[in-house]
Amino acid sequence: MGREISVAARAGGGDPDGNFRLRLAIERARAINMPLDTIKRAIEKATGGGEGEQFEEITYEGYGPGGVAILIETATDNKNRTAADIRSVLTKAGGQLAAPGSVSWQFEQRGVIILAAGGDAEELELLAIDAGADDVDSSGEQVEVYTRPTDLEAVRRALEAAGLKIESAELSMTPKNTIELEESKARQALRLLDILEDHDDVQRVTANFEIPEALMAEVGG
Repeated sequence: MGREISVAARAGGGDPDGNFRLRLAIERARAINMPLDTIKRAIEKATGGGEGEQFEEITYEGYGPGGVAILIETATDNKNRTAADIRSVLTKAGGQLAAPGSVSWQFEQRGVIILAAGGDAEELELLAIDAGADDVDSSGEQVEVYTRPTDLEAVRRALEAAGLKIESAELSMTPKNTIELEESKARQALRLLDILEDHDDVQRVTANFEIPEALMAEVGG
């Protein structure tokens, strides 16, 4: 989260009121109890108020087990090191690093708002649509609200004003279509995503595969 705050502040300035991405990053950081002093230092370092590393955003594209398309969003102070690490992880998992643009077309950026569980799902859907959401998925344990990137903040505020509790709100890359993997390939793909997400430079990993119900129940449990 420190890196996300630094990148957001460097890109759009250190004032969260005028930098939507920074405001989202701060909210996510506070949700995991990051101290305010730590947040402030990250912003100051990124905007020239303190010494520290400067991170560059790079998104890598690749393929994993079963031909799964993967987007790997990073924030790095050494892109050569990060590229070599990502390539190595993909190769060891039976995948490969792909050329820019060869995978990203399979994804689109959307605003994603997660509402706290509870309440009438149909009523929540209607409230979200009235607030300007593009789509709502209430099939899982939580209600996921999808918006156009530019509408995320307005929809979030409208839902809060309606008294709904928001677990998270962020811009995210979502797959346009998904592929089904049989259980062994799905396990390999999940393991690959875990390894990538554990890398210090990786901020977010998105893939386009569906997990078999039996495996989902096992992982969820």
